[in-house]
Amino acid sequence: MTTPLSAPLNIGFDYTRSLGPTLSHFMTGLRRRQVTGVRGSDGRVHVPPLEYDPVTAEPLTEHVDVASTGVVRSWSWAAEPLDGQPLDRPFAWALIQLDGADTSLLHAVDAPHDQMRTGVRVRARWREERVGAITDIECFEISDGPGAEPVEADEVSMVITPVNLKYTHSASPVESTFLRGLMEGRLLGQRCPKCHKVYMPPRPACPTDGVPTSEEVELPDHGTVTTFCIVNVPFLGQRIKPPYVAAYVLLDGADIPFQHLILECAADEVRMGMRVEAVWKPREEWGPSMQNIDHFRPSGEPDAPFDSYSQHL
Repeated sequence: MTTPLSAPLNIGFDYTRSLGPTLSHFMTGLRRRQVTGVRGSDGRVHVPPLEYDPVTAEPLTEHVDVASTGVVRSWSWAAEPLDGQPLDRPFAWALIQLDGADTSLLHAVDAPHDQMRTGVRVRARWREERVGAITDIECFEISDGPGAEPVEADEVSMVITPVNLKYTHSASPVESTFLRGLMEGRLLGQRCPKCHKVYMPPRPACPTDGVPTSEEVELPDHGTVTTFCIVNVPFLGQRIKPPYVAAYVLLDGADIPFQHLILECAADEVRMGMRVEAVWKPREEWGPSMQNIDHFRPSGEPDAPFDSYSQHL
């Protein structure tokens, strides 16, 4: 039996959002070396601040400055830090109740394991260059001393948060066969023995009947556009200048469409029923990936009748 494929995957993007009045006040405070909470209807001071009262669900507007010193209420030891965590050496994740607050803030504490305990006093270690983010506090450290004095800083109304997910994907035997086929320029699907539907990309079991797919089917690299979207909004990492089309392509002989790019024609010329063909990258660039197909383009054939793909929208 052929060994299934596996590969490390890294999915990442920068998430940008506007903050609104409550979080803008909080992030601006961090940039000033000042931690700010908000007072609820029951008198409790919430840090980090909440936008709505947990008791009444009403908007909260009374901002309260608290200290950058406090007490560890609970903690967990991180013996082997991961990429992207606050410190590159063993440290503690802790719930820290800052002086003047009634709730706890989750942050890192840079301290030896034998000095970490519930109830220990800590203070914030601020970064020299602050941007208006929770990471402006580099970490906390064990100390009975006072916190740093606030400084002047510009208002913060937007925040950019990097989001990353790293993992190893292990392909199923069916998926591995499909990926190896792509390395040979072949599009391999699987047929359900009960309903006879052909799935491409293949599935190990038919979602309609719940039975294993048992027959390998090689499909051509041309098909029909079923539905599509014109992309007009630019985003980070975009390799094609808008407008362009992302469409669902139903390969001839398949019973499920898949998404890909439609290029080599104006975006407003793409339509349902358009016949398209795959444009493959140079063979030396092929790998076990659908990216071997760079895009689809109009084939010049007459449009497919609606009835031929109406059940695959």
